[in-house]
Amino acid sequence: MKTSLLLALALLAVPALSTRAQWQQPPPQIDVSGSAEVKVAPDEVDLTVSVETRSETLDDAKQQNDKRVADALAFLKKSGVKDKDVQTDYISIEPVYETYPYNNSGTAAERMKAGTVPLYYQVRKGIGIKLSDVGSFETVFTGLINNGVNYVQGVNFRTTELRKYKDQARSMAIKAAKEKAVAMAGDLGVKVGKPNSINVVDYGGWNSWSTGGGGGGAGGGYNQNVSQNPNNASGDAGTTFAVGQISISATVNVSFLIQ
Repeated sequence: MKTSLLLALALLAVPALSTRAQWQQPPPQIDVSGSAEVKVAPDEVDLTVSVETRSETLDDAKQQNDKRVADALAFLKKSGVKDKDVQTDYISIEPVYETYPYNNSGTAAERMKAGTVPLYYQVRKGIGIKLSDVGSFETVFTGLINNGVNYVQGVNFRTTELRKYKDQARSMAIKAAKEKAVAMAGDLGVKVGKPNSINVVDYGGWNSWSTGGGGGGAGGGYNQNVSQNPNNASGDAGTTFAVGQISISATVNVSFLIQ
């Protein structure tokens, strides 16, 4: 009987303790954020390009594509790009058919033929390239255009020391947050204690542009937004492309206890 009474009293005490804990006030703290940015010159370029050809016959379209891809690969080898840094990425073969609008224009025979006999075949093969020498980018870029490439899907400038610069930006951001917390605490007449919680967001480390790869025909026409002279693949007339710098940023949100 005595044991049962003690157990009942203990069970009654649990809700009371829980209620008291729920009403407990959190410790006083200062919530601050700090941000920092590091700018560095890229030391690596990822370039994604492709060759597209069209012909009324599949064999001819593929032969043209193979020839132009071979020319582009030969140029890269001659330019000193290592084999391990070049990869044929994908290949797509697509028959293209005549289509007619909903107003049913064209003869009955033409409409019946549409969708069954291809107008031409389109072959596209992609090439992925990594350049360790950023200074050679413009020469390689222009040379690819002059040696069969007619689409540029994207260019990605980046640093191989991304971890190093992320750590640097994060350290700077934490320092900025603490300095802000100390200044606020001084204005309030209190002192900053230990951090209670920390949240970090870092981003950046590359600078890229992309064209989407649309438009243009098999005989030429390519999408790109880099100023260059297609008649000067060697770049002897001087560079027309500025690499610039890439940005690596970090933001930290810290809650410091108030002493």
